[in-house]
Amino acid sequence: MPNLKMYTLAELKSATRSFSTDTILGEGKFGRVFKGWVDENTLVPSHVGNGIPVAIKKYNPDSHQGLCRWQSEVKFLGKFSHPNLVRLLGYCWEDNHYLLVYEYIQRESLENHLFRKGAEPLPWDVRLKIAIGAARGLHFLHTSENNAIYGLFKSSNILLDADYNAKLSDFGLAKLGPAREDSRVTKLEEEEVIERYVYAAPEYIATGHLYVKSDVYGFGVILLEMLTGLQALHLTCSSSQQNPVEWARPWLHDKRKLRTIMDPRLEARYPMKAATQTAELTLKCLEGYHEARPSMDEVLATLEHIDTIREKKKEAKASTSSGPPFH
Repeated sequence: MPNLKMYTLAELKSATRSFSTDTILGEGKFGRVFKGWVDENTLVPSHVGNGIPVAIKKYNPDSHQGLCRWQSEVKFLGKFSHPNLVRLLGYCWEDNHYLLVYEYIQRESLENHLFRKGAEPLPWDVRLKIAIGAARGLHFLHTSENNAIYGLFKSSNILLDADYNAKLSDFGLAKLGPAREDSRVTKLEEEEVIERYVYAAPEYIATGHLYVKSDVYGFGVILLEMLTGLQALHLTCSSSQQNPVEWARPWLHDKRKLRTIMDPRLEARYPMKAATQTAELTLKCLEGYHEARPSMDEVLATLEHIDTIREKKKEAKASTSSGPPFH
């Protein structure tokens, strides 16, 4: 990959104080992410606090799935560059050690901002900005010359920089062109199977086939989460075991009902017209048949139009209606 820097394991150890626990940014199913430092111009590893920070993902050495994810990330992010995709700076493949070096994203994931206890609520205009940025990233991937499918679109994979610009991350399941996912889903951990049930399109769950508009379905689930402040994963794991999309559909159809499921942390500070149009777009994205869903070009244009709608003072009051039993 000519655009990526190849690092040695020793260099990345130096950049993270031998992967010290106090440099850990996060941990997932396939490994840990550490904060490291490199020279701003040469990207050569430097001592902690010198140069610019980077995020270094270190995959579990014995994970076959982790190796597959690593290869997919290098393949995709080594090829694609866009302001709304996280930037891959380099990689390391040494013996059974697999690492990736990314730009450091200051504000972590959309998931954390929406659902982490004690997180500062995201205002309506910031939520729209994030949605538009994520839509631009997906639209870029879907363009005919790229012909890429993201694969599993969820709020934890949308990272936010200092100005709340969205950056799509985790391309471990991405594919080029219409594809059929193999039977590895049966070998995944239970948590990931549940995530696929929540965020993946019906055609993928039923047949294993992925299309570009399968990504549109996942985008619709994220719009639902941004509107309601409710995590789709938790709705599915509730005692009702109800699909979150089916739960939300009747509320999204009705303007009066929509008020009752809007995220209460917004304190009704949003244009109701904009919320209604966002709900309509969400429903279109969540159509059961993939060809009935809009393209990301249409989704992006709709969101940019919604972003021009401004709040009327009479709308800036909290709803007194009682909502569904999940808030």
